[in-house]
Amino acid sequence: MNTLYSFRRCPYAMRARMALRYSAVAVDIVEVSLKAKPAEMLALSSKGTVPVLSVDGEVIDESLAIMRWALTQHDPQDWLLKADPVGQARIAELIEQNDQVFKVHLNRYKYAERYPEQPMEIYRAEGEVFLSKLEALLEGRDYLLADHPSLADIALMPFVRQFAHVDREWFAQTPYVRLQAWLQRFLLSDLFISVMQK
Repeated sequence: MNTLYSFRRCPYAMRARMALRYSAVAVDIVEVSLKAKPAEMLALSSKGTVPVLSVDGEVIDESLAIMRWALTQHDPQDWLLKADPVGQARIAELIEQNDQVFKVHLNRYKYAERYPEQPMEIYRAEGEVFLSKLEALLEGRDYLLADHPSLADIALMPFVRQFAHVDREWFAQTPYVRLQAWLQRFLLSDLFISVMQK
């Protein structure tokens, strides 16, 4: 049996679970306590971070690599935008901006007390640069890069969700109305609800 070591609220694990569920790959999900990581997971990946996928003797311990592996198994809605090289490049670019830049601002905004060098509002404003970009991409369509979800939508959604949930009242009154609708669409989707069940 394929095994995924996961932590329910981790955005990296969320996006891996969504891709695996969407691509109908059967996995046994092991919920990990981050305070007491299982020895079998650490034996597979010394990084000690989730998600870790063990499949047919192979170990994949990066969320994006797990997503891409799942989509090579089955990608019925074309999340990879296979016939669109420009779209594929834009997927990679958006995910890199999310993972390398936005995630830093998100962490500082969410855990502002750990970063007293700046007020929380500064970190939030730095994160908003990315939110504004996503809002612009949603003009005239429901998803970031196509008229259906792509790998970029799924890879970014858990992080936008986390940012929105730091101060839900603030997020609800922002001008990012298309992004709010985009996020809500995923939060209410069968796919997301199914991977978030305890």
